[in-house]
Amino acid sequence: MQAILDATASQGEPIQELLVTHGKIPTLVEELIAVEMWKQKVFPVLCRLEDFKPQNTFPIYMVVHHEASIVNLLETVFFHKEVCESAEDTVLDLVDYCHRKLTLLVARSGCGGPPEEESQYSTPIQELQKQAELMEFEIALKALSVLRYITDCVDSLSLSTLNRMLSTHNLPCLLVELLEHSPWSRQEGGKLQHFEGGRWQTVAPSEQQKLSKLDGQVWIALYNLLLSPEARARYHLTSFAKGQLLKLRAFLTDTLLDQLPNLADLQGFLAHLALAETQPPKKDLVLEQIPEIWERLERENRGKWRAIAKHQLRHTFSPSEQDLRLQAQRWAETYRLDILEAVTPERPHCAYCSAEASKRCSRCQSEWYCCRECQVKHWEKHGKACVPAVQGDRAK
Repeated sequence: MQAILDATASQGEPIQELLVTHGKIPTLVEELIAVEMWKQKVFPVLCRLEDFKPQNTFPIYMVVHHEASIVNLLETVFFHKEVCESAEDTVLDLVDYCHRKLTLLVARSGCGGPPEEESQYSTPIQELQKQAELMEFEIALKALSVLRYITDCVDSLSLSTLNRMLSTHNLPCLLVELLEHSPWSRQEGGKLQHFEGGRWQTVAPSEQQKLSKLDGQVWIALYNLLLSPEARARYHLTSFAKGQLLKLRAFLTDTLLDQLPNLADLQGFLAHLALAETQPPKKDLVLEQIPEIWERLERENRGKWRAIAKHQLRHTFSPSEQDLRLQAQRWAETYRLDILEAVTPERPHCAYCSAEASKRCSRCQSEWYCCRECQVKHWEKHGKACVPAVQGDRAK
C-alpha cells in the first residue's frame, strides 16, 4: 500500500529499497506462484467438497485476493531496474508466470472479457468464483505491466531468460495477438469502453484516438524485444514470426507515432523485415537454466490436492463464530480509515473552503471539513447526497 502511495505521489520509495536490501523479491515471486497454484489446484476441489458450507467466504476471498496484492506490488516496484536485478534466478519463474497470464488473456478475449461485477449469483460460493474470475482478468493486466518492466532490463537479463522470452514462449508474437484482440477494450451500446481501475469506463469521443496505458505497455515491450541489440541477436525470425510481426504495420498509424515517436524505429524495422529472407531456427547447444518454482511445488504436492483442500476446510476455512469475530477485529484494525489516511501522501481538504481538514461528516463519513462552521455552511449542498447515502447503507 505504501509503495503504491509513494509511486502515485512521485516520492522516494522506501518499500522498494527495503525489498531489495533484504532480498525479498524472490520470496514475493515464490509466494505469487504458490497462490496461483493454490487457485488452480486446490480452490476448485475445495468448492466441490460436499461439506464445504462456510459461514463466511471472506477468509477464502482474502487468499484469492492475495495473488492480486502481490502482483500489484510487483508492478509498482519493478519500474526500478534494480528490483528486476534483485529477483535473480526467479525472474525466469516470473517470465513464465506472465506468459501463463497473457496466454489466458488472449484465450479469453473471444469470450466477451471478464464477467460483470454487478451480476447476481445464487450462492455465496458462486459469487466468490465469479469474483475470482474477474480478479483473474485484472491480474493478467497487471502481469502485462510487470512483463513490460522486465523487458526494460533486457540488456542485463541472463541468456537463459532471453531465450525463455524469445524462443520458448515467443513473446513478440504473443504481444501481437494481444494488440489484435485488445481484451481491455470493447464496444458497448455503440460506445468505446476501456477496462481501467477495476471497471469498464466509457471513453469520450475526443479521447478515442488517445493511446491507452495497456496498449502503450504492449508497444513498449515489443520495441524492447525487437530492437534492443541483445534481443535481436537471440530472436530467430522464422516465417511464422515474420507473418505475425508484419501485422503490426496496420497499427502503426500517424496518430500512434505522434504519441510514441520511438515507434518510428519499429516501423523501419518492419519495412526491412518485409524484404528480408527468413531462416530456420537455430538450435544452439548451451547449458540453460529453467524455472523451477512451479515444477517443484507441483512435484511436492502431486496427488495431495484433495487432502490439502480437506485439511484447509477443517482448520482454516471453517472457523468458529469466536474465531470469525477475532479475524474480523484484526481486519478492522488493519484497514482502519485513520491508519490508511496516516500514510496517504496528501491530507484531505475542506469541502467548503479547501483548507486542510481534520474532521469528517459523522453521518456518511465521506466529506471532510476544517471546522463546524464550514460544515454548516456546506450542508445545503452536501445534505442532498449525504441523506440518501446514509439511507442506502441502512437499507443494505
